[in-house]
Amino acid sequence: MREIKDLFAFIEKSPTPWHAVQTTAARLEEAGYTRLEEAQPWALVPCQKYYTVRAGSSLIAWRMPLAAGAGWRMAAAHSDSPAFKVKGASMHAGCTMLDTEGYGGMIRASWLDRPLGLAGRVMVKTPEGIESRLVAPDGDLAVIPHLAIHMDRAINEGHKYDVKKDMQALFAPGEAPESYRALLAAEAGCTPEELLAEDILLYCRQPGRAAGPGGELLLCPRLDDLGCAWAALEGFLAGEAEHGQGTVFCLFDNEEVGSGTRQGACGSFLPDILARAGAALGESGETRRQGLAKSLLLSADNAHATHPNFAEMGDAAHPVRLNGGVVLKFNASQKYTTTAATAALFRAVCAAAGVPVQEYYNRPDLPGGSTLGNLLAAQVSVPMADVGLPQLAMHSAVETAGAQDASWLKTACAAWYSARLSPKGEGWVFRP
Repeated sequence: MREIKDLFAFIEKSPTPWHAVQTTAARLEEAGYTRLEEAQPWALVPCQKYYTVRAGSSLIAWRMPLAAGAGWRMAAAHSDSPAFKVKGASMHAGCTMLDTEGYGGMIRASWLDRPLGLAGRVMVKTPEGIESRLVAPDGDLAVIPHLAIHMDRAINEGHKYDVKKDMQALFAPGEAPESYRALLAAEAGCTPEELLAEDILLYCRQPGRAAGPGGELLLCPRLDDLGCAWAALEGFLAGEAEHGQGTVFCLFDNEEVGSGTRQGACGSFLPDILARAGAALGESGETRRQGLAKSLLLSADNAHATHPNFAEMGDAAHPVRLNGGVVLKFNASQKYTTTAATAALFRAVCAAAGVPVQEYYNRPDLPGGSTLGNLLAAQVSVPMADVGLPQLAMHSAVETAGAQDASWLKTACAAWYSARLSPKGEGWVFRP
């Protein structure tokens, strides 16, 4: 399926948040979006298309509304996934090792005994000043090897993986710690001495693959959340937005560690964009509030499918199936922002687009995770719904999802952006 190949290509080109932003920006520019720099003045025009980048790893793209107070149709996903940050190289037992620190809550065992790559950004000293450059040397460059079962015979009875002891990566046999920085410098086109600082991650090199008798399953790294990022971006680009509202696509970094950064959902990135866009339209305080009251946002992050080997870990009354449709996520403690009103609206949009919808609830006695929506709501107070792809093995080095669900989410996002929606009391008027 062409769409699945495109999803795999998007993820393969996005081994880190910085690369995900670069990949996204290339698609936006191909679609006619103009890049703006936050530090420069903006001359925004109604109905025109723009995007900007913050800290290299977060991006917001938008199409301007027709007029002040028209409101915004928005979706947000995140660019980061659990990974291992590389702190540098050192010698251990005659081997050059990459010293790592865990980023986010990964399934540690899934990272062992598989080819790993290195990617990220480096800061380079140039005659003009300090320049940021992306690096991703093409090759299998490291491995985190298990201890042999002969030396840990109880490993299959349960092993507690120690980040400091178990999860350091073998880079090369022999004493050559300087080769790590030499590799980065060569990829960046500079000397090791010109390499001032770096943000480098280990990433899983396995390309995305379709599995199952008819290719019904997707096996791919970073499906959480680049699967949603791809679907929301493609829906954003396909949505016609003839309703006069502005449309916004957000790609935030640092969701996996709480979003509490300048480039995260808890930062001012989205409020800043909406404020500058409103100012360009001559928006008053009154029209700004009217516009926000008409606005809607999808928080797009993957959901847990019911695991066939561990069905008891889900809510038996609300099973979630692979290839069963896009998932609406609910949580009584408001970790997810979906309400009856936004759920009904999203269901109506999906029904008109021919997209099936499922519901996800945590098992009542097990705490669940959180995502972007409830954090964004504190920054931009608009009605929201949390949605996502159903998947298995969330936060594994390779995750599993359904091929049909990915296509459905893309269709749902396009319909979300183009549908004519307007508030009516506590409900909504919906015209497909």
